[in-house]
Parts: sequence; C-alpha cells; structure tokens
Amino acid sequence: MKDMYILGIESSCDETSASIVLNGREEIATVISSQIDIHKNYGGVVPEIASRQHVKNITIVLEECLEKANMTMEQIDAIAITYGPGLIGSLLIGLEAAKTLAFIYNKPLIPVHHIAGHIYANSLVKELTFPLLAVVVSGGHTELIEMPAHYKFNKLGGTLDDAIGECYDKVARVIGLEYPGGPKIDKLAKIGKETYRLPIPLQDDSYNFSFSGLKSAVINLVHNEEQRGNELRKEDLATSFQKVAVESITNKVKKAIVDKNIKTVIVAGGVAANQGLRDSMSKLSSELNVELSIPPMKYCTDNATMIAAAGYYAYLDGRRADLTLNSKSQDKLC
Repeated sequence: MKDMYILGIESSCDETSASIVLNGREEIATVISSQIDIHKNYGGVVPEIASRQHVKNITIVLEECLEKANMTMEQIDAIAITYGPGLIGSLLIGLEAAKTLAFIYNKPLIPVHHIAGHIYANSLVKELTFPLLAVVVSGGHTELIEMPAHYKFNKLGGTLDDAIGECYDKVARVIGLEYPGGPKIDKLAKIGKETYRLPIPLQDDSYNFSFSGLKSAVINLVHNEEQRGNELRKEDLATSFQKVAVESITNKVKKAIVDKNIKTVIVAGGVAANQGLRDSMSKLSSELNVELSIPPMKYCTDNATMIAAAGYYAYLDGRRADLTLNSKSQDKLC
C-alpha cells in the first residue's frame, strides 16, 4: 500500500487543531490554538465562546499546518475529522471546514470518534499489539475498552456518573484552584501528605467506575473543616484525593488484566497526563508483567495528531463519510 498523508482536524472542545500524519504513525506537522487562557476567567469552558474562537482560528490553523509541513491540499490523501462527542457548536466548526475541503479537493472524508482519537495517540509512540486493554480517562469519559484488533472496540465498563477528569476539576474548584484544576491537583499531590480519609468508590466485581460519591465526600470534608474553623491544607487534600482516585482506577484495570488475560495496556485521554496515574499504571504493569503504553504529554490533551492517526486506521477499516455527516454531542464508541 502506498504512503498515506492524513489531514486531521479537531475542534470538539476548546482547542482548534490541524495535523498531518503519515501512515498513522509519523507526525509531519501539527498546529494547536488553545483557549485555556480565555476560559479560565470563567472557571471552565463556555460553549458559545469556544465556538466563536473556533470560527476565528480554524482557517489560520489549517493554513499554518500545511505551511509547516510544506505541503498543499493536493498532496493530502484523506481528511479525518472529529464528529463527536463534544460541544456541538465547536464540533460543527471543524466538521464544516473538513467537509468543505473534502468537497473542493475531492478527498475522502473519514469520521473519527473523539475517544478513538485518544486511543490511537498511542500509535504515534509505538505500534499497537493486539489484543489490548485501553484505559480511557478524560474530562468526559472513564472507560475500559478491549480491542481484539485495529478499530475493533468492546466496552468492558465505564463510569456510572462523573468522569474522572470532571471529578478532578470539580474538586479543584471546591478547594479554590483555578481552571483547569486537574494539573494543579496533580502538582499539589506531589508535595502533600495523605492525612484526610476519603472513601474508595465502587469496590465491586464490575469493570465500572463511580466518582460522584468521592466528589461529594471532598465537598462535605471541605465544608466541615470550614465550619470547625480549621485551616484546609490543600496539598494534603490533593494528595489524599488523588491517591483514592488513582487507586480506584488501578484496581479496576488490574481486575480486567487478570480476568481477560491482557498482555498489553494503553492509557488514553487528558487524565493520562496525570503523574500519579502514570506512576500507578507503570507499577501495575511491572507487577503483572504486561506491556504498557502511555502517550507523551503533548498527545494526552486534545489534538488533531491523534485524530489523523486514528483516521488512518479507520480508513483501512473502510470507514468513510459523505457530506451529510453531522456532529454529535453525545455518541458511544462501542
């Protein structure tokens, strides 16, 4: 098969990104325009503001990506686009740009699920070996997905309420940390002590997760400390919270590895950047003698490189879309 240059476009939340990837493995050029500095003033992503910023940035990002790669659209073999899930207004901006380019230049349009993108960020690090277990941890998802082959997904379990990233951000807000709170909790957890007692959620035989109870426990703890006039030791609470949150995920991953005789584990999503989780997964992989892949930090957060990588394997799987493709704010991978 000849070399394939895939142009990926990602606009599901607050990053406008374009990337060109060769054969699903080699990053040629990537451009990301982030809106974090805008949204941190509001304590989180404001959908209407996010979509307006995408409108301003999408053409610039695409032009810069092609220029950075020293390529033209004629040299692109196909266009991969995040169609969902995400903020519907944000998704539509990237999707309309992708459909326009596909129409003008007569290129195949490849629909990519956002979570598939996070999973295939790992293919940019090393070649994926199957079967494998994908541990998806992000602001909107916490799932264990078994993959017997490329672009074949089987969900073993997921969160019953809050996603782990959402839980991190809400806890950060309660203890007075600015958005995005997850990285700030991770940083504080490195210097704190485990002095606050918090419950490990959903200790059962399923592969599911639950974080709403843990979030509520932190909120109640903070309120109780305030009512008693006690000084809240943020670094100690961050350490205590992160230990329980990471342990909850690690326990379920361990169960899946043992039950399913898994030999390869990959971690995907924004929370894959969390050092506490990375350390715990590394320790678990050594304990159970399984191969572990965690993307470098730049591939953990939203980016079009992962979308282009996933798009290559989706293309090989025969996935195409026509110009009626629409965005979906909610959509299951499997």
